[in-house]
Amino acid sequence: MQTEPSRIPGRILALDLGKRRIGLAISDPLGITAQGLDTLERTRIREDLDRLAALAAERGVTGFLLGEPLHLSGQAGRQAQHAREFGERLERRTGIPVRYWDERLTSVEANRVLRSSGAGIEKRARAVDRLAAVLLLQSYLETAGAPGTE
Repeated sequence: MQTEPSRIPGRILALDLGKRRIGLAISDPLGITAQGLDTLERTRIREDLDRLAALAAERGVTGFLLGEPLHLSGQAGRQAQHAREFGERLERRTGIPVRYWDERLTSVEANRVLRSSGAGIEKRARAVDRLAAVLLLQSYLETAGAPGTE
C-alpha cells in the first residue's frame, strides 16, 4: 500500500532496490528536485546497510524513500515484501524513517527514456537503476507537493 504523500522534511534518499544493484537518487535540500547518485553494487545485506547509513550521514538525509514493487493490479507480492523487510532493517540500522512509494513502471519508463536517448545496451544497463530511482523520487516530490502546501 502506498504511503500517504505527505512531505518528508529535509533531504530524501530514494532507493530502487534490486537483487544486484540499488539505484540511488537524492533530493535537493528544499525537496523540489531529484538527482541521481552512483548505483550501489550489492554485496551482503549488512554491508549494503552500512554503506547506505554512511551515505545518509554524509548527505544529511532525513528520510528514505524505498520503491515498492507492486503488481500492476496494485497487490503486494514477494518483491514488495522483500522491499518492506529491507526497509525495516534500514530504518533500524540508521534510525531514519523509511517511506514506501509505488514504483510500478519506473524501470520500464527508465528503459524507454534511455532507449530513446540512443544509449547503447551496455550504457542503459548501467544507468537504468539510477534513472529509476530519480523517477521514483521525482514522482514522490511532485505528488507530495512543495513544502508548506499541505
